[in-house]
Amino acid sequence: MAYGEHLYLVETGPAIDPALLASSEALVGKCLSDFFDGDEDALFDLGCAFSTGSRGAICDLVEAHKWFNLAASRGHEEAQHCRAEVAEEMTAREIVEAQRRARAFLAEHDTSRRVA
Repeated sequence: MAYGEHLYLVETGPAIDPALLASSEALVGKCLSDFFDGDEDALFDLGCAFSTGSRGAICDLVEAHKWFNLAASRGHEEAQHCRAEVAEEMTAREIVEAQRRARAFLAEHDTSRRVA
């Protein structure tokens, strides 16, 4: 499921600027390409971008938690700490959604790692 579809399902605020949404999707695409080419920091970089609303990403703690969770599942220690910090700002429902998205990513990309 594309990032825009995730936002559509959970966004309750004002409409999101289509240019910003396209920028976020482009960032995800680039980082995933880097990840599949062997860049182990790419998932962590996505978590950082979504947690701060930087590098063209929309500030979205659910997405940030998802990417930090995926990076942490691959042994990225800093991602574990960042995931915990982001979780402090989230509701239980948001954390469950982030975990669901991480599991969906793993299922879609047939990876052997498990996430919390």
